[in-house]
Amino acid sequence: MPCDEKKDKLWHALFILLLFLIPNCFESPVTAAEVHGNSFLGQFAPVELHGFFELRVGYRTQEDQHEKDISVMETRLQMELFTFTDWAEFKYKGDVWGDGITEQGEYATREAWFFSRPAGFLDIKIGRQVLTWGTGDVVFLNDLFPKDWQSYFIGRDKEYLKAPSDAAKISFFTELANIDVVYTPKFDPDRYITGEYLSYWNATQERPAGQKERVVADKPDCWFQDDEIAVRVYRNINNYELAFYGYWGFWKRPGGQTASGTAIFPKLNVYGASARGQVGPGIGNIEFAYYQSVDDESGSNPLINNSEMRYLVGYTQDLAKDFNASLQYYVEHLLDYPEYKERLAGGPARDRDRHVITLQLTKLLMNQNLELHLSSYYSPSDRDAYLRPNIHYKCTDKIALETGASIFFGEEPHTFFAQFEKNTNFYAAVRYSF
Repeated sequence: MPCDEKKDKLWHALFILLLFLIPNCFESPVTAAEVHGNSFLGQFAPVELHGFFELRVGYRTQEDQHEKDISVMETRLQMELFTFTDWAEFKYKGDVWGDGITEQGEYATREAWFFSRPAGFLDIKIGRQVLTWGTGDVVFLNDLFPKDWQSYFIGRDKEYLKAPSDAAKISFFTELANIDVVYTPKFDPDRYITGEYLSYWNATQERPAGQKERVVADKPDCWFQDDEIAVRVYRNINNYELAFYGYWGFWKRPGGQTASGTAIFPKLNVYGASARGQVGPGIGNIEFAYYQSVDDESGSNPLINNSEMRYLVGYTQDLAKDFNASLQYYVEHLLDYPEYKERLAGGPARDRDRHVITLQLTKLLMNQNLELHLSSYYSPSDRDAYLRPNIHYKCTDKIALETGASIFFGEEPHTFFAQFEKNTNFYAAVRYSF
């Protein structure tokens, strides 16, 4: 049985067990007799059931010999269950869908967690959960929780860009500062481009590779050995949020390869900080992160990613009623660059600095039932770009229509966005929520 499938079954079992075991971990007036009687179930609020049924289809605008003409074709059902007691909250969210690309039925648990506040200064959340922090708008520096760019690029809902983590999150609240600690007992990588849904640039063949040549990766997968720790210390000072971050784990996407060409996830430490608050009529943010490539700090190994510095500055403002704009400037600075160029094994070299400008525009119309949104990325150093226009119309409280596109272009086929040019697609969806 695949590891991910085992993990889904584990969270199902864990979620059920928590309903019966957690009350004994905290002070509670419930007696042993009551736990085994009907009064135990009486502690829980009525279970809230929500979800949606969705049809989504997308089509490529260019022929790609390595991929199907359809970019996405799914019939998806999502179910969400939530209940709570005086001592905890419980949530489950899962998706089942028929996938026209893989031609299989698929299932994934997105959330299965319990949350409790045993003391006024302490929160605990354990289970499969979607985690995020940092100041970027669809740009992530100190947010080292898993992302699913594959879903984003083929036209799934933006919700699926953030993949779930199997983790325990503990939050401490003090007068000096607040502290979040996230422990992931088994490495959760990004859901990176593998060639299954999107073709990509393969430097060894100097051509795009797709379905017939997938990324072969050796992922760290030992429980409590290949683990991750993420920490955030933050505080509001005069309505400005200041935060410091630390991460100890692995590169979230393959950050190197073996001599035989197998992709690997080298060890990675990340240290950073951010600030966000009122600047003029809008909200400004600044963030930086130092990516320490632990397995190659000197940059002498051409098969492992060099260390990097990453910087972000951004500004968000309402330009008019129901019209918001967010502008960001992002830089990746490669450290030990002379060593990198000297030992380059083959293929085009990276620039020392990769610059990316992002612009997000959102306009609400028709009593906010119609949303027009544009996510755009332009790299002046790579000379490539990515556009994701999207139109979402809420027909009724339960029915919504959506259409959009993922548009890639660039001058060099090996740069990040340009490599996906043949994956340019448009998509449409209809969703019934309940």
